[in-house]
Amino acid sequence: MAQSTVVKGKITDSETGEGMPFVNVFFNGTTKGSTTDFEGNFTISSDNPTDSIVASYVGYLQKKKPVIKNTTQVINFQLIPDTKTLETVEIRVGDYENPAWEVLRNVVKNKEKNDKRSLDAYEYEAYTKIEIDVDNISDKFKEKKVVKKITSVLDSIERIAGDDGKPILPMFISESISDFYYLKSPERKKEVIQKTKITGLGITDGSTVSQITGASFQEYNFYKNWMEIVEKDFVSPISDSWRAFYDYELKSWEEIVDSVTCYKIEFKPKNPEDLAFTGTMWIADSLNNFALKQIDVNIGKNANLNFIEKVKIQQKYQQAEPGGPWLPNKTRVIIDIGEIRDDWAGMLAKFYVSHKNFKINQPKPVSFFDQEVELSEFALEKNEDFWIKNRHDPLSETEQNVYQMIDTLKKIPVIKSYVEIVNIAFNGYKKIGKFDLGPFIYTYANNNVEGNRFRLGGKTNIDFSKKFVLSGYGAYGLKDQEFKYKLEANYIPKRKPWTVVGLSRKVDLDQVGIFNDNISNNSLFNSFSTFGTLRRPYSHTINKVWVNSEVYPGITHQVTFRNRTLDPLFPFRYIKSGEGTDQVLGETITVNELIFEARIAIGEKFIINDNSRISMGNGNKPVFTLRYTYGLKDFWNSDFGYQRFDAFIDQSFRLGAFGRTSYRLSGGYIPSTIPYPLLETHLGNETVFLNENSYNMMDFFEFVSDQYA
Repeated sequence: MAQSTVVKGKITDSETGEGMPFVNVFFNGTTKGSTTDFEGNFTISSDNPTDSIVASYVGYLQKKKPVIKNTTQVINFQLIPDTKTLETVEIRVGDYENPAWEVLRNVVKNKEKNDKRSLDAYEYEAYTKIEIDVDNISDKFKEKKVVKKITSVLDSIERIAGDDGKPILPMFISESISDFYYLKSPERKKEVIQKTKITGLGITDGSTVSQITGASFQEYNFYKNWMEIVEKDFVSPISDSWRAFYDYELKSWEEIVDSVTCYKIEFKPKNPEDLAFTGTMWIADSLNNFALKQIDVNIGKNANLNFIEKVKIQQKYQQAEPGGPWLPNKTRVIIDIGEIRDDWAGMLAKFYVSHKNFKINQPKPVSFFDQEVELSEFALEKNEDFWIKNRHDPLSETEQNVYQMIDTLKKIPVIKSYVEIVNIAFNGYKKIGKFDLGPFIYTYANNNVEGNRFRLGGKTNIDFSKKFVLSGYGAYGLKDQEFKYKLEANYIPKRKPWTVVGLSRKVDLDQVGIFNDNISNNSLFNSFSTFGTLRRPYSHTINKVWVNSEVYPGITHQVTFRNRTLDPLFPFRYIKSGEGTDQVLGETITVNELIFEARIAIGEKFIINDNSRISMGNGNKPVFTLRYTYGLKDFWNSDFGYQRFDAFIDQSFRLGAFGRTSYRLSGGYIPSTIPYPLLETHLGNETVFLNENSYNMMDFFEFVSDQYA
């Protein structure tokens, strides 16, 4: 009996080391072959093979390797990207119509029924894997003083890239298992992270990182007309305006993918500079509603994304139920960031997401969606048996080496020192047990009032308490020889809904023209505004107590009582009472204020960072802020009774092919007569740092208003 020749193997990208799906593998000179699965694996067999096997894929150089007949063997490939562009698609004039157009028209016609967003509700289990590497490691980079310290590690990185690939140096890898839930009306999303495993240089606490490495932040839906990638909006190849942006070529009428007959269509941007994709997609036939079955797209240098060499997205879909929408069950994203300078290295970010155990149209109650990203109680506990049983796909030998190599790097003294420096620069604090020292950006300043100013502060962290956060600082000026300080305590009675009660006392210098309730927390701006000449400075004592609570998802309110005393250090007078020669002049201002503020940001996404809550934005929706301030006359020696109204609208939104824009509308009205330090001082900027909420070409004190827009 004739023996069969069986070839198994894996095909990877030589630049990233990632498995390549959808690659054609065949015996040379025959039609006997197969395509790789989503992980890049393949198996082909033949009773009458040729002497070699070929791997071929659009945009890569074809590769051939010898075969031993009549045996089972393993042959792996690493394909090298082809720098040549795809051939031009020729469109002939006359009655001829591009056959791909009819398919695309049917795709757009059926988008609503195929898009997962048409479901009333869905849920699934998600497995997410993220890896960050240093790549494009040049000889100049290896000669750097720090890199020489880890030469022994660099000598082993060839094993990670493979025989034909570029060497890479892993910096971070994470895995997570989570349950994802979606509700259509009202639109709500929730991800409960059941387990997470993180290792990386500079990662000291995985709780925050775990929430941004889950499936919620790795969602790509080509049924949307526009997709946001690295903060740019790319037009989908199946958008409603597909003909305006893309050229298409129908490569196959009946290619079988997972037992589904598909149209195979290649596409590329009409204008290479457009924010559009180049790639291949497989569209299911009419029996399956012309749904997107799988897609492989690239974004090249021509898209002009700062420092980004390439973006690659690969995705497979499965039908949730017969005749229903199609949901992505596997997604891989690779972002290659080029070298900023010749003697630097590049960065490689790799994301993999797998979905399974779909449940359709079994909606959870709206109250279930109280927090968009949530860590389970045991999410950070180490349990290797859990990962062996629950990973959707086993780790490759390369990925196992990545974990080992990062652990090795973390133990090298010079790496530990640099990681510590970067952490302090990024976070502003250094953790010392239950206390975080900082922020260090405020440690030193020099100005005409204080001379050399020194400041030291810090705050308690979650190791101290999950309910209380104590913080403060002390500062001293060598010229004015005055001690300044701030003490603050926050209490978190509830995390669902998020509620904070706080009180504070601050005694420090401020400037008319900079102290403003409308200034965002910009540390660079605030720190450097204390340098140089302080114009209209005053000693400012503030006692404050407040309650902040989320009354409904996306709607928070805050009630504040504030007592302030302003003691000017510049010539300043105001009329306290009387007329003519009977006028009584005042210098110091004391006010007591009740402040009511409401913030409406429907769809806003938050993550919990220990004892604080960080906003991740609310998509394209506007954010409304309303504030009312009431001055209490004669209460606790208050000099003025007054009212103040402020309102703001902030939004960032898409303008189709023209890109994205953002705006801020603000308006205020003060119907009372009060001294100008209490009016609206429009913020200038005398620092070297841009502040989006200031007039950056204006000095600190140029205009005040009692009504403005």
